[in-house]
Amino acid sequence: MFIDFFYLLRAHELEVSVNEWMTLMEALSKGLHQNSLLGFYYLTRGILIKTEADFDKFDGVFLEYFENVKNLDAIPAEFYEWLHDPKEMKPYDPNEVDARTTYDLDRLREMLKERLEEQHARHDGGQYWVGTGGTSVLGHSGYAGTGILVGGEGGRRHALQVAAEREFRDFREDNTLDLRSFQMAFRRLRQYTQQEDGPRDQLNLEETIKETGKNAGFLSLQFERPRENAVKVLLLFDSGGSMRPYSRICSQLFQAVDQANHFKDLKIYYFHNCVYEELYKEPSLVQDSAVSTLSVLNQLGREYKVIFVGDASMALSELYRVGGAISYQHYNEETGLTWLQRIHARFDRTIWFNPIPREYWPYDYGADSIRIIGQTFPMEHLSAEGLARGLKSLIAAR
Repeated sequence: MFIDFFYLLRAHELEVSVNEWMTLMEALSKGLHQNSLLGFYYLTRGILIKTEADFDKFDGVFLEYFENVKNLDAIPAEFYEWLHDPKEMKPYDPNEVDARTTYDLDRLREMLKERLEEQHARHDGGQYWVGTGGTSVLGHSGYAGTGILVGGEGGRRHALQVAAEREFRDFREDNTLDLRSFQMAFRRLRQYTQQEDGPRDQLNLEETIKETGKNAGFLSLQFERPRENAVKVLLLFDSGGSMRPYSRICSQLFQAVDQANHFKDLKIYYFHNCVYEELYKEPSLVQDSAVSTLSVLNQLGREYKVIFVGDASMALSELYRVGGAISYQHYNEETGLTWLQRIHARFDRTIWFNPIPREYWPYDYGADSIRIIGQTFPMEHLSAEGLARGLKSLIAAR
């Protein structure tokens, strides 16, 4: 049953095992999908998909298999702005609406394409435009039983509409990050050290399940000593200048880290282009917030994980020359590269996250400095996929 769906999931690099597939078949035989496509969607996703990072990929496969509907990536941003505040639905005769809105998905897509070309303003409560609160088959929060859901929630949801929302696209590993994605990624930077003494009074759920299975289903509780969070992080932000276009994503990263409770200790400092004798406690880099870089390094142990966030784009003189710092008021007694190499040697684990996409590194302004810094620190693109790789490298031994 649906064996080609199984192979399609595998073809899209979703890790679905034969045992998981057989579990799904058993669930279907027991009617847990409630004999509906919507029920099948949720049941399949719940059994086969292990992480919300794969939800969007699963939605795409689901659409491809059942209706071969392409993703709606071409909808202009202003449409989502028009749809963000839905109006209340007015009472309608459901029989009349259903009789009038019996379109197949090919026709719906044609209609959506036409509206995208014709529509120039927000519409609510109608039956023609992409809008909210009406009987149109395009938009959301309306009364049409079928259609294409664009933003928001549907009044009466259909399984393909749920998939077409692509509401989990922000969890895709290859997407640029938002605040939620940053928060999820930093959960991976959890490293615990188990206490050597003390009572074993914390339930180990994974071992309990494993040992209970070995014990023919009779409960076998397994306990372990409590753990404590041992993660210490030094976070260094490049602020100002060529980093201004990335101020929003850096702000989101800062919020995610600042709100995280995964760290035993967290130190955050700022610099401009390259680290020299001083770091700053404020992104404005005012002199009143300056602290000695050497004193910061001397106060921190080798176990701190160092995370740089910056585009690494600068004149080579900023890396190689004494007095080459871009700030006229600051004369660096040692070269910027000397300071970067000192930081790299001081700590066991370091990573540099660059907001410039990796494919532009050899051609972007500052390509030479990006290359040189990339030879000093492991460098990853500041995307979900890059962040995951970089944080994983911080956990691994150097």
